[in-house]
Amino acid sequence: MKVMIRRTSAGLTAYVPKKDLEEPIVKFENEGLWGGVITLRNGWRFALPHLPRDTRLPVTIEARKISDDD
Repeated sequence: MKVMIRRTSAGLTAYVPKKDLEEPIVKFENEGLWGGVITLRNGWRFALPHLPRDTRLPVTIEARKISDDD
């Protein structure tokens, strides 16, 4: 699923164009963000691809949505 990650004055947010949804990222597995799981304020979780730590934001990536059963 395409996800755009950007930095705002309030912190990192994720925008999912397919759902027209933008939510703050409230939790991330890896300090460098990339290659781990993030959690949005609404509870959705995404596995992010491995990217260089200095990847510039905003960036649109292909992330895998993790179901609540995982």
